[in-house]
Amino acid sequence: MTRALLALVTVVLLAVPVAAEHEVFYRYTLVGFVRDAAGAPLADQTLEVVRDKTDFSYVARTDESGLYLLVTRLGDESAGESLTLKYGAASLKLTARFDPANHTEERGTRVDVEAGHFVERPASFRSTLTQYLGSAQR
Repeated sequence: MTRALLALVTVVLLAVPVAAEHEVFYRYTLVGFVRDAAGAPLADQTLEVVRDKTDFSYVARTDESGLYLLVTRLGDESAGESLTLKYGAASLKLTARFDPANHTEERGTRVDVEAGHFVERPASFRSTLTQYLGSAQR
């Protein structure tokens, strides 16, 4: 089930756009890994991101490597919008940071969960997403 969901998200990310909402400027992606205190990946874990402005939420589950991918629908006007990432009882406030004039690069951030604590690594977002998309195509 998780592989099917990840494959579907990959298809959406790679598909030729047929409507504006499939364009890069209508999505903001959170990607990361969930690991226990020993660094082992935690599979089948639920994460949720909530748009604080609308209270709309998006849910994802980790795969066997602890990887999750959350694709939210945020447009150019949403730059600077507040998001809340939830994992169990823990939560993290995030700000959707991106250049609204850039319509070519994927928008998002990487947030790992290490032993129940969030660690944001925005500099690793693009490489992690690229690595995920490469492995999902095999």
